[in-house]
Amino acid sequence: MSAPGRPKRELHPAGGSEAAEPRAWGDHTSDREREGFAPASRRAYAAFLSIATRWMDNDVYGHVNNVTYYSYFDTVVNEHLVRAGGLDIRNGPAIGIVVETACRFHKPLSFPDVIDAGLRVAGIGRSSVRYEIGLFRQGDDSAAATGRFVHVWVDRAQRHPVDVPAAIRRALEPFRIDGQVSS
Repeated sequence: MSAPGRPKRELHPAGGSEAAEPRAWGDHTSDREREGFAPASRRAYAAFLSIATRWMDNDVYGHVNNVTYYSYFDTVVNEHLVRAGGLDIRNGPAIGIVVETACRFHKPLSFPDVIDAGLRVAGIGRSSVRYEIGLFRQGDDSAAATGRFVHVWVDRAQRHPVDVPAAIRRALEPFRIDGQVSS
């Protein structure tokens, strides 16, 4: 149960179908440079997690500091893995190590905004998962930021790559956009 006035913390299904990504004002990024980034349209995401910004998220310029966006990425991915995939972050035999992240900023967020963090899975390999994330000010259809996040699953003790755990794989399948079904 969430506190009064606070968003409920669970992913909820998105409506609609994927649409072309709109170009942000002042966006001089070529289509080639844009490859590998998540789309900026809310319709492109399978599910959302509401995340309330905090006073401490703002920097001296009055907006959420750039490093905090990575915390939001981590939150939407790992909240889903813990809740839906049964990830045991303290004692599980396999853990996901972040090996790559990237973020593209489109417009600022600031406290007290509530963020809808959109999640989709761009691919699942034997030991890796590539997520795409869009951060939307609640009520906005275009993203404030988009990014990617790659996990490689490793043995907790030895840190050698292992297969993506079956329960994690099952929890991610509904969010896949690559059209592949993993075994």
